[in-house]
Amino acid sequence: MMTTIQLAIEDPGAADSVALMDELSTALEAITGDGGRSSFDVEDVRGPMACFVVARDDLGAALGCGALRPLEPGVAEIKRMYARHGTSGVGSAVLRYLEEEAAALGYQAIWLETRLVNRRAVDFYEARGYQRIANYGKYIGNPLAVCFEKQLTV
Repeated sequence: MMTTIQLAIEDPGAADSVALMDELSTALEAITGDGGRSSFDVEDVRGPMACFVVARDDLGAALGCGALRPLEPGVAEIKRMYARHGTSGVGSAVLRYLEEEAAALGYQAIWLETRLVNRRAVDFYEARGYQRIANYGKYIGNPLAVCFEKQLTV
């Protein structure tokens, strides 16, 4: 039986959200040596131009998450993208949801950062139409970081 992925905006401080982000930090630490916690504040995704999304299966079990926050006028940033190991299609579904939400909020583009060493993430974003851009913000001058952009069609 095919599992349907249910996506909904949820509180980033809720137990499932925190558990997913903790798993993400543990996974990132294993890949990059940095869990990414210092680059994320839950308050950034609680505003009117932001959201935190959780993907669940038919039984309500949390499968993955992702967040969107304002970065600069017309540009949203994706943060805390994660799909539990062994799931299929969750990352793509979360990303599509965030892109649609960003467009609905009036953003023209989405930016994000990942680590070059995280090949799975780099390949994931490139396969979904994200283009490499110059490193922005705190990632300027960081040779371990790679930044991406996707223009949104409104």
